[in-house]
Amino acid sequence: MPTDPSAAAKSTRSRILAAADALARSDGPGHLSLDAVAQRAGVSKGGLLYHFPSKTKLLEALVEEFLSNFDGMLRARETDARKDVLISAYVEFFLNERRLGDPPPSGLLAALAEDPELLAPVRRYERDFLDRIRANASDPALATLAFLAVHGIRAMELLNVKVVDEEEVAEVVTWLKHRLTGESA
Repeated sequence: MPTDPSAAAKSTRSRILAAADALARSDGPGHLSLDAVAQRAGVSKGGLLYHFPSKTKLLEALVEEFLSNFDGMLRARETDARKDVLISAYVEFFLNERRLGDPPPSGLLAALAEDPELLAPVRRYERDFLDRIRANASDPALATLAFLAVHGIRAMELLNVKVVDEEEVAEVVTWLKHRLTGESA
């Protein structure tokens, strides 16, 4: 049975993006070179350049992939009409990332270092997401505070400038979850 060339191309493209994301998370965004990504993805540099003609195009795709995956996960929760479901899902997503030991998404930092304009779609997405959170919130100010707290913790971890320890993070997240859902974490 012949293989579908477009499916193979999508698979290779996905493998390259996964390799770029993994490299940025494990080795830091400064190590995100085309050679390193190609090696990690198991493709030739020419194969990588076929899918992403430049590092900028790779970073653009990495940012788009991150936003698409993240948005898909949260939109699935938006079908629930209850108040605070979106900010609660966002906090839960953050907690699951931490439980799994996933480092923060360094691909965004790599994109920022390469070209600050690559983050324009992130700014638009984050503004839209914050508007959706606030529209679904019983207390928009509290929802905004939870959004900012998660971003602040991620930023500290991403920049390796942790000024709060795990116990303090857990205390803040427990407080937020209790206020948002009425449950203890």
